[in-house]
Amino acid sequence: VIDATSLGWGTRVKGFIACFAIGCLCSLLGSCLLWVPKKGLMLFAVFYTLGNIASIGSTLFLMGPMKQLKRMFEPTRLIATIVMLLCLILTLCSAFWWRKEGLALLFCILQFFALAWYSISFIPFAR
Repeated sequence: VIDATSLGWGTRVKGFIACFAIGCLCSLLGSCLLWVPKKGLMLFAVFYTLGNIASIGSTLFLMGPMKQLKRMFEPTRLIATIVMLLCLILTLCSAFWWRKEGLALLFCILQFFALAWYSISFIPFAR
């Protein structure tokens, strides 16, 4: 935690860009894997979720981990954060443990909207 917050601004921006690019690549790869027979939907759910996690993780480089966590759980965005994290977890659960492909797809769609809602909560007066 201490090392992550002591990075220079240039290093933070590079880390953000790299992590965000990995997140976009995972989401894109998941979309391409959607068409693989039998396991495609499960692979899509996993890679799409990993992409969203990496994209959220990229903001840790800009704000720092502790400030990001504090801002995530502020009263104005608490519900958005909980719904987003719940959708991430439920997508992985439906893909791995329950093996319900339709449910995984539903949670991926909800994950998209929850992440959009969460992201909008950081824009002043956008809620």
